[in-house]
Amino acid sequence: MRSAQLGTAAASLLAVAAVLWPAVPAAAPAPIPAPGWASAHGTLAPVPLVVCGTDATTGLGVSAERAGSCAVALRVAAAYTRTLSRTRGAPTEVRAAGATWVCRERQGDPHPYQECLDTGHSGRRVTLTS
Repeated sequence: MRSAQLGTAAASLLAVAAVLWPAVPAAAPAPIPAPGWASAHGTLAPVPLVVCGTDATTGLGVSAERAGSCAVALRVAAAYTRTLSRTRGAPTEVRAAGATWVCRERQGDPHPYQECLDTGHSGRRVTLTS
């Protein structure tokens, strides 16, 4: 008889818990932007990247947002990787392809990557990944 009372009490407790704590899925944490993702109005959307080749100095893969930008991307990557030993990963400016670029390491998911942005507000972006 005691086990029947305990079973009834447990069932009642579960019913009360279900009312007090309705099943609401937890919000997933926002992903960390990585190569191939761009933030637009607070949301992340995929940006197709084109693999342009490999940087000769580091062996890192070089990508751009358009196939027509690959020659520029490879020149930017070369200019940036020549500075890496001096800058030790700090953000740095490089001149390449007639523009000034700001390059730095970014934390990807899960691996860091290098990113260079055209400071001329053209929206051009070059990424270097391992």
